[in-house]
Amino acid sequence: MIVDSKLCEELFRSFYIQRWNDRIRPMELIEADKHAHKMLLTWAIGKYEERRGNTVDWDMIIRNGIFELLRRIVISDIKSPIYTKIKKQKHVFESLNKYVYSKLQTRISNPGLLSEIEEFLHTETDETSLSQRVSDSAHIYASYWEFQIIRNSNPHIYQNMKIETELADRINEYKDMEGIQKIMNLHTISSFVDLFGQLRFQVRWAQLPRIPKTSVLGHSMLVAALAYFFARENNACPKRLYNAFFGGLFHDLPEAATRDIISPVKNSSHELESLLADIELDLAEKEIFPLVEPEWRDELKVFTVNEFNNKINGKAGDLITTDEMNSKYNDDKFNAYDGVLVRDADHLSAFTEVWSSCNSGIKTEELCSAANHLKSKYKGVVHGNTDMEKVYDSFSTSCFL
Repeated sequence: MIVDSKLCEELFRSFYIQRWNDRIRPMELIEADKHAHKMLLTWAIGKYEERRGNTVDWDMIIRNGIFELLRRIVISDIKSPIYTKIKKQKHVFESLNKYVYSKLQTRISNPGLLSEIEEFLHTETDETSLSQRVSDSAHIYASYWEFQIIRNSNPHIYQNMKIETELADRINEYKDMEGIQKIMNLHTISSFVDLFGQLRFQVRWAQLPRIPKTSVLGHSMLVAALAYFFARENNACPKRLYNAFFGGLFHDLPEAATRDIISPVKNSSHELESLLADIELDLAEKEIFPLVEPEWRDELKVFTVNEFNNKINGKAGDLITTDEMNSKYNDDKFNAYDGVLVRDADHLSAFTEVWSSCNSGIKTEELCSAANHLKSKYKGVVHGNTDMEKVYDSFSTSCFL
């Protein structure tokens, strides 16, 4: 079993990490949100590279993206400029990575996953490879996007010009990449990047007190990582892994147009649920899909329309099970999408958000009821190689009593 309470708790720690915390901020800027934004940018920049005929190693980008998030969680207090300088001192960086691994050893249960993380931490990065440049350019632009918020809130800080120049210079190193060119030249894809980034402004469970507050954007990153690991548990082929991760990342994208509508309201009647789905699709067709290249729109629709249904080559089958996905469609030629696993990840993310708050002492009747409902919903549920009941049983639920 890859996914358990330890892994969920470790990934969730990214919601506690405050970015730019030495500046006035009009809102909290959180590591989970930033990393989600970065992974959206890797998708867009990587898509442009593929359009130019280049090969992008998506599995490396996704896997290393999640592992980098785990590293950032451990070294949360190191500012990016300092971190960059440390990376240039190889023996110092090696010592830091040994420290990171020593911490993760106590926080992650799966030996295979730990072995992969260890390899990631101790393998020197080839910064000239295309896939690494896609990741690095996305990371820098996501930081630059945040800085624009910081700059406007701190107009008189003398370091603003220096920081902006340094970020602009680093982005300029990737000016040969079509995606970076289009984003910096305010092509419509830049509006898509902005729209996705605005999901960090939408607070989940807004009517309930919780610690910490989580955004739709950060939630999407947690869902993406969990969906990817669920797909890994099912020995998914590379295309299924890609679809699971980016399906999780994009599953709430329509909420950029509709805002977050809580599940009890959505599910209060079949008619309302159907109407809201139609409204979401209509707004997405008008306000979201036109912002991306035409040839990418069908993929986005797979991720955002009936996003919790299993699909083969973009079409939902008649109740295709995860077992069938594993036995019949586990080949890149089927372009299989594990909507059921994305839904499992979405529910587990929500459960982890509630569990974390209750464990911190902030709990309400509504939160406890939601957690108990989710736990009971997955009693006896197994999807392929993923035993969801065991996943939920790995959490100590005494905090709900």
